[in-house]
Amino acid sequence: MRIFAAAAFAGAVLGFPAAAQDWQLDANTSSVRFEATAFGNVVSGAFEDFEAEITLDPDDLSGASIEARVRTASLDGLSSSDIRQNLRGESGLDVDGHPQARFVSHEITRTEAGYEAAGELTIKGHTSEITLPFTLEISDGRAVADGRFTIDRTTFDVGSGWGEVDEQVTVIVHIEADAAG
Repeated sequence: MRIFAAAAFAGAVLGFPAAAQDWQLDANTSSVRFEATAFGNVVSGAFEDFEAEITLDPDDLSGASIEARVRTASLDGLSSSDIRQNLRGESGLDVDGHPQARFVSHEITRTEAGYEAAGELTIKGHTSEITLPFTLEISDGRAVADGRFTIDRTTFDVGSGWGEVDEQVTVIVHIEADAAG
């Protein structure tokens, strides 16, 4: 009991941040999708296998963090098997050489429209700074977040020589998670 009281006192005096809330991703109700224009048509797909470690307390964002990983081979939902094969191949995501894409936040802030997670996105071994704006609703221990961001696929060496495919790709995330602990 003395150790707990000493730790609480030290935290109050030294200003340690309060423990942030951890969230357990519900992969069955969450999604990671993307849209791009190819040959004048919108093509869309999704990744079926992804995971995330999320720590976020909307009242204290100082300890907030997101680390998300997407298994690139879990690509699904494209209407054309040729497009799917090209996207999985070496000139696309190179799913054999780079089995996962990863986002790691370094700051989460509140905005007028919701929140923004600034961090590094790594795809195919290339890393770039991105900002993910998202909305967040929390009710009865359940968090629902929706966000979207646009990347230039050539920044990540995806689709070199794909002249009929727009360089801009929109990534759409829908995350549902339950409060852990």
